[in-house]
Amino acid sequence: MGGLREVAAPFVVTGPSGVAVRTRLKGLTPEDETVLRLVGAHLGSLASKDLKARCMDGLEHDSGSWAVRKRELTGVSSSRWAGSITKATHDQWALARRGQAAHIHSLETGVRTIRHRLSLPVGAKGSKRAPGGYRSRREWHAKARRLRVLEHRLERVRAERDAGRVRVVRGGRVLARTRHHLADAGLTAAEWRRRWEAERWFLQADGESGKRCGNETIRITPDGEVSIKLPVPLAYLANAAHGRYVLPARVRFAHRGAEWADRVGANRAVAYRIHHDTGRGRWYVTASWQIPPTKTVSLEAALAQGVIGVDMNADHLAAWRLDPHGNPCGEPRRFFYDLSGSAPHRDAQVRHALTRLLHWARACGVKAVAVEDLDFQAEKTREKHGRRRRFRQLISGMPTGRLRARLASMADATGIAVIAVDPAYTSKWGAQHWQKPLTSTTRTISRHDAASIAIGRRAQGHPVRRRTAPPRTHQSDGCGHRTVQADLGTPGHEEPRPRIPGPRTGCVPPDAERTRATRTPTTVRGARSDQEWVQDSLLLTD
Repeated sequence: MGGLREVAAPFVVTGPSGVAVRTRLKGLTPEDETVLRLVGAHLGSLASKDLKARCMDGLEHDSGSWAVRKRELTGVSSSRWAGSITKATHDQWALARRGQAAHIHSLETGVRTIRHRLSLPVGAKGSKRAPGGYRSRREWHAKARRLRVLEHRLERVRAERDAGRVRVVRGGRVLARTRHHLADAGLTAAEWRRRWEAERWFLQADGESGKRCGNETIRITPDGEVSIKLPVPLAYLANAAHGRYVLPARVRFAHRGAEWADRVGANRAVAYRIHHDTGRGRWYVTASWQIPPTKTVSLEAALAQGVIGVDMNADHLAAWRLDPHGNPCGEPRRFFYDLSGSAPHRDAQVRHALTRLLHWARACGVKAVAVEDLDFQAEKTREKHGRRRRFRQLISGMPTGRLRARLASMADATGIAVIAVDPAYTSKWGAQHWQKPLTSTTRTISRHDAASIAIGRRAQGHPVRRRTAPPRTHQSDGCGHRTVQADLGTPGHEEPRPRIPGPRTGCVPPDAERTRATRTPTTVRGARSDQEWVQDSLLLTD
């Protein structure tokens, strides 16, 4: 079909390469919290200075400058704390560079779109491939001014990229800007200050295999005892040998606890991070470690028992089970979630929806789930969608990246493969070929339910449409079976159609003359054929 872009082939998503579990630190005394605050604030100030030094080095950074920075940090903390701080600094700088590249790509897309629309006459109609001209002369003039602003911004960001300069805010840019809008955020100045300081603390340490319990800086024993290696300036706060502070709290990881205990018992590397939630007044510890990626199965093996196609939407996941031949089985399922509220609430909603989806997949005996490989980063700009502000807000609020990461991790734990398919035309073709045929008086099929069928069939390699048209030269079954759903092993797929008694159309059957005498007429005055009709005599009266 001309004008359609090429659809990429489906592939099996690789499993996660790391694990992170979190639990609460209970039973802390005021003295324990004071020690944690002092250690976090001291190491946080060192992390801020190290990040500043790394940003000043820019592209001229090398192993020599890294060794100098680590040596300076070792004197005021320890060698392991210095290694954790420098590694976190490098990761944060690399993340800022990736965000800078994405920002440049977004600006380039906006500039290219505005230039194209300005080159067209005012009121010119667009197409599905490219937008048209602006609606009025006033809008054209406003967009011409915006083009100059974007070009200047793009030139500045490109210069910063070439110079190796990045913009990083320890504690988060959103929280920093919230300081100027405390009333809208529902915070007081003191509450914002406590939250800001807690976000800028540094209480995380990388693990090291071969050391006791897999981490010498923040150590958690198999029985749950937590101890911290204090920095040199705070060594006077130690309550245990070798400058360590032991917390009275005992921790236990409910999720993946057995796996964590096996790693700690074998002295394998485990990284820890201690975090304070100022809103709830609670302390948490997060353990993370690397795992070997799960060996992905072949696409044919994953689809042997069928597949569940999943269409992601703003408020629910639309899913439908398909058999190995691409036929939808049973009823569609919808797993709703609410993406309003705080980030932890949205994350919990996504996890609960995926949990229900995977439980249903295991109950059906399906070994694969097909999802769209969505990426809205280049599709949510204001220059592409223009005045469709509500639509831009809709796609910006869909957590596609988090859903992919969560689904890959949770599906790997349950032994279900995740198949990513190209999202091109799935909603349009699904509604065109599947929505109306599957709708009945007792079941209403939405456009999203039909899209889930298109996604599942694309993962299986079937075309989205329900039936393949017969060849023009022979409009019959002589060139092969018409339906693409029937497999070669299906019983009776090559046999002729069964003879259905009775007329198939409303016309008179060809044997009507032969059977007319024996059939019972359907007229009002009709009688049985074995009875003779006799007309009664007229009643004569004077």
